[in-house]
Amino acid sequence: MKTTRTINLRNRPKGRPELTDFDFTTSEIPELKEGEVLLSSKYVSVDPYLRGRMSDAPSYIEPFELDKPMASGMIAEVLESKNSNFSTGDFVSGMLQWKETQIAKADGLIKVDPNKAPLSAYLGILGMTGLTAYLGLTEIGKPKKGETLIVSGAAGAVGSVVGQIGKILGLRVVGIAGTDEKVDMLKSEFGFDEGINYNTTENMTEAIAKACPDGVDVYFDNVGGAISDAVLFNINKFSRTVNCGAISVYNNTELPKSISVQPFLVKKSSSMQGFVIFDYVDKHPEGIKQLSAWLHQDKLSYTETIREGFENIPQAFLDLFDGKNKGKMVVKL
Repeated sequence: MKTTRTINLRNRPKGRPELTDFDFTTSEIPELKEGEVLLSSKYVSVDPYLRGRMSDAPSYIEPFELDKPMASGMIAEVLESKNSNFSTGDFVSGMLQWKETQIAKADGLIKVDPNKAPLSAYLGILGMTGLTAYLGLTEIGKPKKGETLIVSGAAGAVGSVVGQIGKILGLRVVGIAGTDEKVDMLKSEFGFDEGINYNTTENMTEAIAKACPDGVDVYFDNVGGAISDAVLFNINKFSRTVNCGAISVYNNTELPKSISVQPFLVKKSSSMQGFVIFDYVDKHPEGIKQLSAWLHQDKLSYTETIREGFENIPQAFLDLFDGKNKGKMVVKL
């Protein structure tokens, strides 16, 4: 019988995850049953939200089980099929286990076309990443032409797309990132109007005020923490904050000490809303259609950090918390 390597969750991390929290095992691949497909993994998405699933705490998605496989968005090739909707040689995307080879039910698998876009793009700009940026900005941010949009984590997978969509929609766009190189990339590759390096900026509140002379109308928040506190001092009347992520506090072992947002929201009649991409499932087809159109019109570009090798998936995930990715972090098998 054929075997496959699997990456399991070994421990529930306290604070920052470590390589020792993952476990590599080898297991047998069972026989293919009617309705199933045998898949060979090609690209694996690693994302900050996976940190939450490593903890046994209530959330919008079930936590990973100890000594069971990790899972994330993946692109795979169909090696064998007993499902009429898929044929050998098809490429599919779906939420799959961290295995080199696996059997999966066809439910939740979507065919992707390598001739229309690189396969890895279906995990990023044409996948959950792009949809998170598009739907978060348009559904919650409700941007209007001429407004100012500021994006934290702007050089990351979601943030870099948010900024570009903002420019397409006629906004002034300011990005916050962690290195001068990333700030330069935001302006030269993605068309941001301004960028702020939070690691070399002593007073973020003043820096944001300088970069946003007309104030902040829409804040797309990927990081939380002190950076988001600084944005609050610069929000305009009726501003909208889109809470997409909080990577700066995901590994905290104690509750973060943050300023109270309520006085700012009341004073400015401002709104703040969190979301997950599953909230807008009915709008996914519309989002993919629009993102594809912009991509083919060269109005959107994207960058990826691609690591290679199944054994390097855990390290690629850990590197997200050190900002070692530009754009989407993907592991190629």
